[in-house]
This record gives sequence, structure tokens and C-alpha cells, in this order.
Amino acid sequence: MEETTLRAPDAALRATTGAPAPDGKASEDHEWVTKAQNGDMHAFDQLIRKYTPKLYGLIYNMTSNREDTADLLQEVFAKAYRSLSRFLGKSSFYTWIYSIAVNMTLNHIKRRSRHLKVSLDDVDTGIENDPDFIALTTAKNGVGREVNIHELQKKLNEAMMKLSEDHRTVVTLYDIQGLQHAEISKILGISEGTVRSRLFYAHRQLQSYLDDFVK
Repeated sequence: MEETTLRAPDAALRATTGAPAPDGKASEDHEWVTKAQNGDMHAFDQLIRKYTPKLYGLIYNMTSNREDTADLLQEVFAKAYRSLSRFLGKSSFYTWIYSIAVNMTLNHIKRRSRHLKVSLDDVDTGIENDPDFIALTTAKNGVGREVNIHELQKKLNEAMMKLSEDHRTVVTLYDIQGLQHAEISKILGISEGTVRSRLFYAHRQLQSYLDDFVK
């Protein structure tokens, strides 16, 4: 199955979080994990500092709620610490903690009976300096551009919330967090083919939601 691309919406989605994808320093993580398993709290603090921006971006883009994100982030690290003795290193630490974060966030979303609503006052302004985003939304004057940036971010948030939990999760992991299909497959416990299939349909839905706005 051939994948579609998000083009301009894709650039804006990636810019909604300043967190880079996992940097692959597995040996560094392994050292900290080993020390933390032996009771070194400073080592676990190092892991918290490293993964807080990444996991914050992950959870926020799945919930679109800052308070929920802050609460869930604390719960994720608390659970990771409690479970650290059972981490055997069969997967990378970031795959393991991403799995915890995704599962806890999905459970939180499912517990909420009401449809998630995007707050119009809770718009991430971190994309304003992204060159592709500025070019996309440039108007004849600065005021018009600022309005367009605000409106497009709002539309992106609304479009993400229209996706199913499964589709929103793969978009968050792939387009925003920058993970590869194989990594997402391990985190979610699904095949790479399923990852690609979900991305295909999610991208098509997002393009449908956003095409009229970005033309």
C-alpha cells in the first residue's frame, strides 16, 4: 500500500513539538538504567530530563490538553520507576518508556466519556518560527500572517482530535515524534504493515480536513 504525504500540514504537524526523535544513544540510556536499577536516583533523574520533552510532545499531541499531559507525564515516570526492576533490556529504553506512555495515554482517553474538545485559547505557538510554516501562511502583512498561523494551528489540533485514537497515535509517533515504522511497530505491538495502513488512512483523513484551509 502506497503512503500519502502530508506536505504542508506535515511540516506544521512536526513543528508542534520542539522535541527531537530519540537520538539513539542506547548505551548512555543503558548505563543510566543500570545505575537506577541499583538505586541511583540521580541516574533516573537523567532519564527523566532526557525524555520529558519527547514524552510531553507525545502525550500532548494525543490529548491536546496541557493539564492532562502534565499529570500523565508524572504518572508515566512513576510507573516506569516502579517497573524498572522488570526492564530486562530486550528492547531499547526509549521503546519501553514510549510503550508505557502510549498505553497510559490511550487508557486515559478511553476513560473520558465525553468527546475531547480543543480549547481555542490553548494553541501552541511554537510553530511560528518554522520556515515552511511561515512561507505557507505568509500574507501581505504581518498581522494577517499571525492570524493565519493561529488559525492553522487551531485547525491542526481540531483535525488531530477528529482521528480515532489508533490513527492519532501513529500520526503522533511518525509525523511529530519522527519515529520509524519499525520503532512504532515495537512500541504499539502491531506489525509494520498495520502501522503503514493506519498512517495511510490517517494521512488521507488529515488532508481532507486541512486541504481547504491550506490551499
